[in-house]
Amino acid sequence: MTGNPDNAEYDIVALGVTKTFDSFDALNGIDLNLRKGEFVTLFGPNGAGKTTLIKLLSTLTKPTTGSLTVAGYDASKEAGKVRASVGVISHDPYLYENLSALENIKFFGEMYGVPDTAMRAKELIELLGLGTRMHDLVRTFSRGMKQRLSVARSIVHDPSVLLLDEPYTGLDQKGARIFTDTLKWLKSHDRTILMTTHNIDEGLQLSDRVGIIMSGKIVYEGSASGLNNDSFKKLYISHVE
Repeated sequence: MTGNPDNAEYDIVALGVTKTFDSFDALNGIDLNLRKGEFVTLFGPNGAGKTTLIKLLSTLTKPTTGSLTVAGYDASKEAGKVRASVGVISHDPYLYENLSALENIKFFGEMYGVPDTAMRAKELIELLGLGTRMHDLVRTFSRGMKQRLSVARSIVHDPSVLLLDEPYTGLDQKGARIFTDTLKWLKSHDRTILMTTHNIDEGLQLSDRVGIIMSGKIVYEGSASGLNNDSFKKLYISHVE
């Protein structure tokens, strides 16, 4: 994840990124590179800097120092272009409870200027297995259904980069399994995906590479290939204790 890559091959390039809030250093020199189409998961305890990093990449805030490029755009200078290229999924689905599933996705599609929003919304809702509930109010949906609908919200504008911030929070076992299948589908469509999570089982299963973030620094990085849950859990504990 470190180094000084050719940006043409990468969708996310962070070099020496720091973020300070008052006197608190949330990020302490992050170097992070994701190749186009790569799925990378960062694990870390609460307060490690995971959400701050996602906020920087989605242009909700700017780095204090360092450079950050997303989908070929400078996140500080070309925030609008970055937002058009990025979809964000978190533990909060960011949906309107008193609108139907179809109305929600149409609304977000219109925000991004997506042509034929109704057709695009219907297509995504059906792909995500929610076609029979398309016209139901979102407040009647289960947690897992809302999370799947949030995937439709995040990809309605066909972004090349997806940012997932603790997306498994609050999902029961069935919901987590269905959501994992959804992420496998997204991965198969060559999107670049960065996920932060506590969920080691799913993170290892989905990822090309994994990392551990602690106190605002990436303290471990490596291929997910060949890692099993037990070996990674021991590795994770050795870094966070």
